[in-house]
Order: sequence, then C-alpha cells, then structure tokens
Amino acid sequence: MIRLEFIGTLGKDAIVKEVGDKKVINFSVAVNEHSTAGGEKTIWIECAKWGEKTGVAPFLKKGTKVFVDGRPEIKHYQKQDGTTGTSLSIQVASIELLGGNQQQDAAPANQQATTTQPAALDDLPF
Repeated sequence: MIRLEFIGTLGKDAIVKEVGDKKVINFSVAVNEHSTAGGEKTIWIECAKWGEKTGVAPFLKKGTKVFVDGRPEIKHYQKQDGTTGTSLSIQVASIELLGGNQQQDAAPANQQATTTQPAALDDLPF
C-alpha cells in the first residue's frame, strides 16, 4: 500500500456530501514545491475524507494550513480540447489542522477574528 503525507493550504472551504448512506468531506489542498533553481510550483491535490464523523468540516476553510495523510489515487479524464489529463486525489486517513487561515492571520491586531479555531484537536468530534 502506498501512503502520502503532505502539508498544504486549503484552496476553498470543504464541502460535506451524502453518498448513499455514507458521508464524505471534499476539499482541495495546494502544496508549494520549491526547486533548487529558484522556481516554485503549486500542486493541487483533491481530498476525500469518508466516514460518519464530519465535525472537522466547519474548520476546513479556505487558507487553513493542514497536514494530510492518505492513500493516493491517480485519475485520468478528458479535457475540453480532447486531450487526456491526469489528476492526483487522496483518500484521506487522517487530517490535522495546523493553523488559522491567511485572511484571519492578516487581520489587524485590534480586531477580533470571526472564526474560532479549536484549542485542542481532542475536542473535535472526529
């Protein structure tokens, strides 16, 4: 079995869907890759967390840094121009919140943030 671990930033808010009698949390993570030549490349990874416990979903907001562990899947699809594209997706085994989102972090010190981050991951219902 192949497992991947990565740290990245959520590109949009997570979405919870019901598929039959199961629930899935879908979200995308941007991972920046730095090269020795000085360039930077962003890799987007589509993530799916299956299970009945979806309590983490409200905390998966755009700009939040996360650590994700899971099983990779390569998917092929047909682009609009007729060529074949490839995407990387992850069946998430575990996810950890690493910090607030960029918008919250950029707020002036005298303003209160409107989103609340949990004090400890043990308090989350997943």
